[in-house]
Amino acid sequence: MKRRTFLHLAVGATILPATLRIAWAQGYPARLVRVIVGFPPGGLADFGARITAQSLSERMKQQFIVENRPGAATNLATEVVIRSPADGYTLLAIGASASVNQSVYENLAFNILTDLAMVSGTITSPLILVVHPSLPVNTIPEMVAYAKANPGKVTLASYGTATTSHVAGELFKMMSGVNMVHVPYRGSAPMVTDLIAGQVQSAMDTVTSSLGQIRAGRLRPIAVCSVKRSALLPDVPSMSEFLSGFEANAWNGIAAPKGTPAAIVNSLNSEINAALSDSKIAAKIIQSGAEAYLSSPAELSARVAAEVSRWEKVVRFANIKPE
Repeated sequence: MKRRTFLHLAVGATILPATLRIAWAQGYPARLVRVIVGFPPGGLADFGARITAQSLSERMKQQFIVENRPGAATNLATEVVIRSPADGYTLLAIGASASVNQSVYENLAFNILTDLAMVSGTITSPLILVVHPSLPVNTIPEMVAYAKANPGKVTLASYGTATTSHVAGELFKMMSGVNMVHVPYRGSAPMVTDLIAGQVQSAMDTVTSSLGQIRAGRLRPIAVCSVKRSALLPDVPSMSEFLSGFEANAWNGIAAPKGTPAAIVNSLNSEINAALSDSKIAAKIIQSGAEAYLSSPAELSARVAAEVSRWEKVVRFANIKPE
């Protein structure tokens, strides 16, 4: 009888924590949830986080708010989330730039491949090479010829050192053989402001951030960095039409601290994908120059791993170092 009682207690002790975790997850969210963004307001990452947070607030009947924590190419925001409790109440608006950081910052206190639980994709947008109208180029061949005729004199801005914008510019320089001066900013919005003012001559931006300025004639698009042309800018060629294999997309998603209960991760994934599938939300995303990016946690994890490997080669070639 004693042995049987002991076994029953042992089994109960094993099952109880799992039962409590499931019950706890079923009550999620019971309070405000923070979504941390590693860029200032105004760029693709901020837009993706806000449209996701608003949708989750409506669907899950609890407030999801966005907090902007720019700095160190999104590393500050990433570390805030990784050090937070794995309870689903602090989420990360992870983006393509995070996959670059693993190669650039050799002494990171974290690894996004092992210290985060990927939840879902949100939005994606191709990068685009844009120039100030005063720059006398209209095509990639003209851009390359002008840069080669003026080595080290043409500026190429990015929305941050070690961001996707930066490595896309380095990939362009590497594949075209031009010598251009990299000028980093702390986000897309201040970069575009200076580009319009003529403080810099060209930039790698997202279609989302530059679309309005392109339509207003304040910026001239040279090429989108996707394999195919953008439906919003059908007359603008893709970079791959001139540089075979060139591709650079800005993608965003949601991640949580490692150890976040699978029930919470799966619930968030289901709600985000359902929101992004809504025709009104999808149309709003398309109008901004981006596309909805639906994925499972496993699919997002695979993409992050592939991007880390891919950009490592460019980082090594260009010898990119943190600021």
